[in-house]
Amino acid sequence: MSAPASTPAAAGDFTGVPHRWWAMAAIALGTSLVIMDATIANVALPVVIDDLHMTATQAQWVSAVYSLVFASLMLTSGRFGDLFGRRMMFVAGLVVFMASSLVAGSASSPEVLLVARLVQGIGAAMVLPATTSTINAMFTGKDRTIAFAIYGSAIGGMAAVGPLVGGWLATDASWRWAFWLNIPFGIAAVILAARYLPETRDRTLRRGIDWSGTVLATLGLGGIVFALVESSSFGWLHQADGALSPVSFALVGGVVLIGLWGWAEQVRHRRGAIVQAHLGLWRIANFRYGAIASLVIALGEFGMLFALPLVAQGALGYDALGTGWLMMVLAIGTFLMSGAVPQLTRRIGARRVVQLGVLVEALAVAALALALPGTAVSIGACLFLYGLGVGMATAQVTSVSLAEVPVGLSGEASGMLTTVRQIGSALGVAVLGGLLISSLTHGTQSRLDAIPLPPAARSAVVTAVHDSIGAAIPGLQRDPRTTAAADLASEALVDAAKVSTGVAGGILGVGFLATLALTEVSAEETLRRRGRAESAVDA
Repeated sequence: MSAPASTPAAAGDFTGVPHRWWAMAAIALGTSLVIMDATIANVALPVVIDDLHMTATQAQWVSAVYSLVFASLMLTSGRFGDLFGRRMMFVAGLVVFMASSLVAGSASSPEVLLVARLVQGIGAAMVLPATTSTINAMFTGKDRTIAFAIYGSAIGGMAAVGPLVGGWLATDASWRWAFWLNIPFGIAAVILAARYLPETRDRTLRRGIDWSGTVLATLGLGGIVFALVESSSFGWLHQADGALSPVSFALVGGVVLIGLWGWAEQVRHRRGAIVQAHLGLWRIANFRYGAIASLVIALGEFGMLFALPLVAQGALGYDALGTGWLMMVLAIGTFLMSGAVPQLTRRIGARRVVQLGVLVEALAVAALALALPGTAVSIGACLFLYGLGVGMATAQVTSVSLAEVPVGLSGEASGMLTTVRQIGSALGVAVLGGLLISSLTHGTQSRLDAIPLPPAARSAVVTAVHDSIGAAIPGLQRDPRTTAAADLASEALVDAAKVSTGVAGGILGVGFLATLALTEVSAEETLRRRGRAESAVDA
């Protein structure tokens, strides 16, 4: 039920709302589902590839299309929530998410699964935009720090729990339950939200939606991600048959459309029209550098979470459940550190917590690249260290990024941060997944060229390894006719994983450099900076 007019909630102050921790539970559960679903299929992916006969690019799209649609519709969905009610959008999004999860789990072809994942992204974009602004409104002081630690744990930790759940279900039940599991937990989140989450909307907001901005941003991002994902299939300039590749056209077109979107948003803003995003927010230093850090954190994390299960099952001898347990070590590190973040923040400040977290992430991923193929202990140690970094960085980067944002734009700014994170997720799968596939294919080809093998057999092995992203290797190793070739392909997959993981570590290093530009100031200075920021955004 919406709060009556006499309650603090009606005036925009939710700190007095009873049972607000139950409302926080609804937010955390809904957030956990949409974040976990970005990674839950990763460990089960080799099984899905085999069951639905998916190609390598289709496998990439299973992860990328979800994050892409999620990112493209985030700001528009946030405005719908501001206009028509944030709780209403949260609940409606969960319903869409559950319905598409039912279809995804019932998919009999790659095309059906990809469409279901696309619709899941729509539901996720409806769920998430209002969560941080609602937390801001319901909690202050120490409770706010704890609430954001819970929220950060839901984002960082559930991204790591997803692989364990997916691996367990793929091994002991069916990969389909990785999607069907969303339904009972989604129902629980809907019940909690309907009972405890206050309804809020901005009654002073001008009516209308910037549809042109939505279309331009969606097409632009889609073109860029399409180019990065499909480059391994079509080639950058020419296809295998010599025809022109659509990849370069998609990439250039996507960049042009994003540039046109930025120009159109600025023109609309100067005319006083409704805009999808106030790009002036990027003039605020903490927001700008926090957003850059958020993008590269997500890029490195989701790229690694896409690649590691494939190499674990394709070359290191793990099954889906074993891979899930290995990835669970990451989640343990995240949860442990998230619990310690409030005290750590009081001691060294939120900015230092973010910087330390991203640095630990970068070092852990670099160490993982060096450790592969490694043992379960060495890989687990790197993942645990990485989880500690995620627990520190994810829990506080949003709070630091929004510190100087004018209160009236905090909802839009938090939505933009989430959009940037999802763009990073899609790019992580596209860039690092594409790098993994390219390195694996070339490495397998070069190794097989060095041994006496009939051309037809060599081509068949390379095609099988490429199309399955290494998932076919264990089966090829069990066949005496292809054992030697499969062993070489296994070596190529390990080397490809070392390359993609090393690049992920370098990207996280860039994120650490971005966090060095973050500043931490007193409450009085924050108010002054918000005033200056409001003028800068309106300029």
